Amino acid sequence: MNNQSRPDAARNASPFLHGHEAASLARVLASGHYGHTEVTEEFERRIARYLGVPDAVAVASGTAALHTALLAAGITAGAEVIVPSMTFCATVQAILAVGAAPRFIDIDAATLCVTPDLVRKAITDSTGAVIPVLFGGRAIDLTPIRAELTERGITVIEDAAHAFGSRNPTSTRLVGGDATVLTCFSFGPIKNPTCGQGGAVIPRTPDEAHTLRRLRLLGVAQSPSERAQTTTYQVHGFGLRYQLSALNAAIGLAQLDHFEKAAAARRHLWRTYRAALTGLREVTLIDVGPDHAVPHLCQIRLPRRDEVFAHLRKAHIGVGVHYPPNHLQPAFATWRRPLPATEQAGEQILSLPFHQHLTEADIAHVVHALRAALDATGTTPHT
Repeated sequence: MNNQSRPDAARNASPFLHGHEAASLARVLASGHYGHTEVTEEFERRIARYLGVPDAVAVASGTAALHTALLAAGITAGAEVIVPSMTFCATVQAILAVGAAPRFIDIDAATLCVTPDLVRKAITDSTGAVIPVLFGGRAIDLTPIRAELTERGITVIEDAAHAFGSRNPTSTRLVGGDATVLTCFSFGPIKNPTCGQGGAVIPRTPDEAHTLRRLRLLGVAQSPSERAQTTTYQVHGFGLRYQLSALNAAIGLAQLDHFEKAAAARRHLWRTYRAALTGLREVTLIDVGPDHAVPHLCQIRLPRRDEVFAHLRKAHIGVGVHYPPNHLQPAFATWRRPLPATEQAGEQILSLPFHQHLTEADIAHVVHALRAALDATGTTPHT
C-alpha cells in the first residue's frame, strides 16, 4: 500500500470540529468584545448544566485549572501532593507553582491509572492533596479510601483533562459531578470539547467558586460585568490573569452543541482499533473502558517500542508517546523514586493516530503498518 495514500494516518491528533465553530466565533468578533464577557459566563452555565452541577469556573487552560484548584484548596509550600508520574508535565508544574512537592506514585499496568491502594500507601503526614489523573478518559473511583482522605483533611483534585463526558462505572454521575472533589478539565486544541485553549474547575461549594473566580482575575472581587457598572473595584488577595476569553468560549459553546456526536465518534474509533488489533499477540491495547469513558487516546503497549516507533514514523504513521514518566525528568529529579510499573510503561506505550478524520480504512492501514513494523523488528506480531 502506498504510504502516502493515507495522509490522515500521518497525524496523531487533531481537533474534532463540527463546522459551526466559525460562525460562533464570528459573532464574538463582530461584537468587538473579546475578553471575559457574558459569552464566557454562558459557557460556564452550559458546562454546569451538562454535568448536572451548580457551577463551573472557566479558566485559560487546563494547567490554570489545576493551579487555581490547588490554591483554592489551600495547598501551599510544605505540603505534598500525591500524583502519578504517568501524566503530562503540566500536572506537576501546577503543584510546583503553589510551592508544594509532588509525591510520585505508581500506576496500574492495565489502565495507566492510580488505584486506591497505591494512593493509600503514599499518604504521609504532609499530604495535602491527591491528584488522580483520569488517563485516556478513564474515570477513577477512590471511594474505598474516601473516608480516610476526608478524615485526614486531604483534598481530591481530579485531573480530568482527558475525561470530559466520561462516567464512573460505579456511579451514574459524569466526571465532575461528584461534589466531594475538585475536578479540573482542559479544553485545549485536541481535547473534547475544545475551546482552542481553555479549561474549567468544578467547585465543591459556592464559597469555593467565589474563591476560584477571584483567583482567575487578579484577585479582583467583582466580575467584568459588575465592574462595568461602577467606578472602582476591590482587590482582595493574590490572583492571576487566568480568565477565559469570549473568543475561546465561543468555540467551546459550538463544541458543546455537538459534543455527543463527537463522543460517539471517539468511542467508535477506539472500538474499531480494538477489533483491528485482535490477533497481534505482542500488542496490548490500554483499556479505557469505552462503555463508560469518552476515549481521548488509543494506546498500545509493545516490546521494542522505540524501534517500532521509528519504523512507523518512516512509514508516515502519526504515532506518539503519551507520556514520558515525570519522575525521570531532569526538572523533577528531586522527587525521583522507583516506580516499576510506570517505568516499564514509559518504555512500552505508543499512541496510535486518533482523530475525527480517520476512516476505518485509515485504521486498517495503521494496523497493517504496525504488523510490518513488528515483523521488521523481529517480533512475532500475530497468531
